[in-house]
Amino acid sequence: MTTTLPVPLPDRPRVWVRPALAALLLATGVLYLWGLSRNGWANAFYSAAVQAGSESWKAFFFGSSDAANSITVDKTPASLWVMALSARVFGVNSWSILVPQALMGVASVALLFATVRRWYGPAAGLLAGAVLALTPIAVLMFRFNNPDALLVLLMVAGAYATVRAVENGSTKWIVLAGVFVGFGFLAKMLQALLVVPAFALAYLIAGPPKLAKRVGQLLLSGLAVVVSAGWYIAIVELVPASMRPYIGGSQNNSILELTLGYNGLGRLNGNETGSVGGGGGFGGGGTWGSSGLTRMFDSAQGGQISWLLPAALILLVAGLVITVRRERTDRQRAGLILWGGWLLITGLVFSFMQGIFHAYYTVALAPAVGAVVAMGVSLLWRRGLVASVTLAVTVAITAWWSWHLLGLSADFLPWLRWVVLIGGLVGAVALLLPARLVAVAAGVSLVAVLAGPAAYAVQTASEGHSGSIPSAGPAVAGGFGGGPGRGGFRGTRDDGGGPGFPDGGGQGSPNGGQGLPGGGQSLPGGGQGFPGGGDGGNGGGGMRGGGMGGLLDAATVSDEMKTLLEANADQYTWVAAAVGSQNASGYQLATGEPVMAIGGFNGSDPSPTLAQFQQYVAEGKIHYFIGGGGFGGRGSGGSNASSEIASWVAEHFTAQTVGNTTLYDLTQPTA
Repeated sequence: MTTTLPVPLPDRPRVWVRPALAALLLATGVLYLWGLSRNGWANAFYSAAVQAGSESWKAFFFGSSDAANSITVDKTPASLWVMALSARVFGVNSWSILVPQALMGVASVALLFATVRRWYGPAAGLLAGAVLALTPIAVLMFRFNNPDALLVLLMVAGAYATVRAVENGSTKWIVLAGVFVGFGFLAKMLQALLVVPAFALAYLIAGPPKLAKRVGQLLLSGLAVVVSAGWYIAIVELVPASMRPYIGGSQNNSILELTLGYNGLGRLNGNETGSVGGGGGFGGGGTWGSSGLTRMFDSAQGGQISWLLPAALILLVAGLVITVRRERTDRQRAGLILWGGWLLITGLVFSFMQGIFHAYYTVALAPAVGAVVAMGVSLLWRRGLVASVTLAVTVAITAWWSWHLLGLSADFLPWLRWVVLIGGLVGAVALLLPARLVAVAAGVSLVAVLAGPAAYAVQTASEGHSGSIPSAGPAVAGGFGGGPGRGGFRGTRDDGGGPGFPDGGGQGSPNGGQGLPGGGQSLPGGGQGFPGGGDGGNGGGGMRGGGMGGLLDAATVSDEMKTLLEANADQYTWVAAAVGSQNASGYQLATGEPVMAIGGFNGSDPSPTLAQFQQYVAEGKIHYFIGGGGFGGRGSGGSNASSEIASWVAEHFTAQTVGNTTLYDLTQPTA
């Protein structure tokens, strides 16, 4: 059967392609790099690990939170490697940490353009790249230091390699796709594997070789995934525990447990030992919001990713209908299978997972949304009345959805939602008019559907973001995503939109805050749950108005505290110990000296045990213990070691106050 190619998007002589691509990449670079330092340390949890890796190659390899290698972050460290190498060259600062992330964003846009262009033409490639570049959550994450930037780049690289394999049946390219996914695993573990079914299905259906060879090639690609990811897992698992840091996020000091449990099946079923939540909770749908088919469209995720998600779903169905009767090796249908499979599988997993889920995870959907929208428009463009009507309806629905999302932030450019709605409806109608007006209709429609996410993108880049749960765009009303005074979690932002519980009420007090219901014990001098006390309990960074300071954001360290910690620092392995990695990270980044993160991120890991901590103190390795910190593990099945350590310190050492911080000098026990 002869393949019928669609009429491409308005595509004048190809001399315009390179200037247009250059303009797209330049604009993306400006958007991602503009005022980047306003994010400060961004997620101090990872910045502290970068600082550690810039000083110690052992900390670099394992992804340790401190240069003395007490405990690792709760992820495999590939993204930290990139930032730590930059920090070794340019010093430890906001720019050296965040610029590599921004450049990964520009590279992702370029690679997405190159991938979509191969089968759908340059105009479609540019549209796909523009959608990715302007997706609000992509703007945030490519300006942040979470592992998601590297994860997205490697997954797009895997898609490009799969496309090349489909073109010529190359074993080299399909194996390379597996390599990219494997290294994606080293960035964010099992999340990278969500694209594997889509890649495999696209090649299995459309690859040129005979079926048996295609199956064999896919098995080799799967082996490449295992080798590319497994070498690191094997090394860490085989190195004796005494020769490496504790594996953060695990209860048994095992990276396999971390992979399959806390960062694996636990994310799906909510059974995450040592986690701060999962299962039932506030918001009527569990600690991490309501799950179900509408999750990507609710108030928490909607403004992050869903602007063009309805359009992508409509155009995916339309594209498959158009290409359904084509020959097996049809590349354009293969593209729909690849990117549509990525979109559907990842979106469904995110929608129904019961464990920890944050809105910024949805950045993994952005390349697929951009690709599917671009391919669908290209297939429908000027293909007759039915295609034109479908395209017009898609534009109208997208404009209406943008109008709805903009309405969730009543104070954010209230006029824009009406401009978008009216412009989208006018553009939709114009798409049904005579051909001479189609170019104008396309321009009006494009501006209408991209204006909303573009406005959110610029707003996101114009303000600072920090902490563990960042989110893009202005504060929205309702659901699991309201800003200050509007209820629910909100990503930490420097405009006061810090994370908090409904009504903005962070729990805890300077002299012993409450834990989560049924959660860990209070720490002397600050809540183990939601510490309200001390520099570590303020939340620091951009968090104001209460909330989970110390767990979700780094401590704000006063000059007096910094001077105290730095005094005689070279005499100690750790200048201080603090419960929770975020709490410890603020002091470490302020002083440049190792600070032990007791209990890891949540304060719920058994690292160190009370006996180990007592030995460190007896050997004079730790100078101070800082009150306040993470949740502890009692209510989540995690370890209570951090609570035991805090109680032991309070019983055997004298508390002192520095600013608002409760501090214990571990070299001066009470009589």
